[in-house]
Amino acid sequence: MAKEVKTIGVLTSGGDAPGMNAAIRAVVRTAINKGLKVKGIMRGYAGLLQEEIVDMDGLSVADTINRGGTILYTARCQEFTTAEGQQKGAEICRKHGIDGIVVIGGDGSFKGAGKLSALGINTIGVPGTIDLDIACTDYTIGFDTAVNTAMEAIDRVRDTSTSHERCSIIEVMGRNAGYIALWCGIANGAEDILLPEKYDGDEQQLINRIIDNRKRGKRHHIIINAEGIGHSASMAKRIEAATGIETRATILGHMQRGGTPTCKDRMYASIMGAKAVELLAAGKSNRVVAYKGGEYVDFDIQEALSMTKEIPEDQYEISKILVR
Repeated sequence: MAKEVKTIGVLTSGGDAPGMNAAIRAVVRTAINKGLKVKGIMRGYAGLLQEEIVDMDGLSVADTINRGGTILYTARCQEFTTAEGQQKGAEICRKHGIDGIVVIGGDGSFKGAGKLSALGINTIGVPGTIDLDIACTDYTIGFDTAVNTAMEAIDRVRDTSTSHERCSIIEVMGRNAGYIALWCGIANGAEDILLPEKYDGDEQQLINRIIDNRKRGKRHHIIINAEGIGHSASMAKRIEAATGIETRATILGHMQRGGTPTCKDRMYASIMGAKAVELLAAGKSNRVVAYKGGEYVDFDIQEALSMTKEIPEDQYEISKILVR
């Protein structure tokens, strides 16, 4: 028999992502529409263990859909990776009358959600990460905003790089995934794209290409480097020493996590937040909302965590043709 849910908690965990507020707003308003109570859990699992729990209503999320970051704040919590921390979290949920929780975050957040589910707290995960590295879904909240923010910044760096006839290494975020780098590399017309999933570390080949491009009249060279490879500053020094071409490194960093979310991130996040509440209201638990093949679906958390994700080979092959 499905467990009846009367009060839903919502938290954001791990790295923040533009669009998280749209998901929170959708959770709150969908739950209220179904006659459920909503409690906001501040600062992720760390806030849960500290009982930083507040009542939420429709006004709590007014004028938030356009804001970047997360109004519930976020944090990482080592204590919640332990059995003792997880048991404490479940007990705190019961103490505050929380029957189910919507967890907005990445793989690490979903592991915690799975543990809560096993302890009797219905949990639904919503994928929120700019890295696009959750295998069960084609979309994660924040990626669209982050990649557009990075694209616009790279356009600006290209302008000055061209003016000074430089080589520019621009490092984008993505943790160990190269999706932001791949998309920006193609969209910004980069001369080279370095992806953690594909780069073999052959720096000499990179140097040779820069020299060859300069010989055939190319006056600048843009290299998009993924965070998972890193070392952009030292790479720039080695390239300049080997080529004699002024080379600068620009690390875009956390600017990619901030800013007004795009329409896509607001729309998709809103639907995912609403779907999460619908699953809880139906008595479901231990599920992750996903966008797959053009549809919103859900997966078992453990099944989702066991999936692997690779850079689409067709996109990678196209990128190799387009970079010059």
